[in-house]
Amino acid sequence: ARSRGTRAVSEPLLRAVGLGKRFGGVVALHEVSFELAAGEVHALCGENGAGKSTLIKILGGVHPQGSYEGEIRLDGRAVAFRSTRDAEAAGIGVIHQELALFPELSVAENLLLGDLPRRFGLVDWDAAQLRARALLEAAGVALDPAARVADLGVGQQQLVEIVRALARAPRILVLDEPTAALARHEIDALLALVRRLKARGVACIYISHKLDEVFALADRITVLR
Repeated sequence: ARSRGTRAVSEPLLRAVGLGKRFGGVVALHEVSFELAAGEVHALCGENGAGKSTLIKILGGVHPQGSYEGEIRLDGRAVAFRSTRDAEAAGIGVIHQELALFPELSVAENLLLGDLPRRFGLVDWDAAQLRARALLEAAGVALDPAARVADLGVGQQQLVEIVRALARAPRILVLDEPTAALARHEIDALLALVRRLKARGVACIYISHKLDEVFALADRITVLR
């Protein structure tokens, strides 16, 4: 890994030290170190096959502790994620290229899945609509909570995925090629959202091949080769 820095980070929120990962005889990562500060947008770049997805799958708990070499530290303390649930509990949210939404359900249902408000043992749909609307407004996303996800454009679905991750109040948000399938106005909306998150102190790992976006957003850039 090689990094191009615009500012030093003295006490990183996240530090990965000497990460290595093999799939059989194939080396996917070798001695990769990576740092992320609170409120920083850190771009992760490199050609296909350089190991970007493997790195974020380690950080996000997809590849559990013990299946890779090296160490992950949060707030200076070593952490051992056994699953994606562990990573989410530690404040790491990952938005993968393949969206994990339920298209036949509403925006509100997707945002609150597993945590729908109940009253007298039944789902309180009015409360669900209000809570979902509050989550969307907090993220600056103008969508109808009652809209069916299948009726939304790809860019709008991407925003729903991000808002769902933000509902868990992550300290770190990882965005893997988030604009690959978006139109220009949808890209602008997503970049604006990333800037708002940065202003709120959320740290972002932004993976992209689009260097105009990288230079517009990133405080630092790490290139994997």
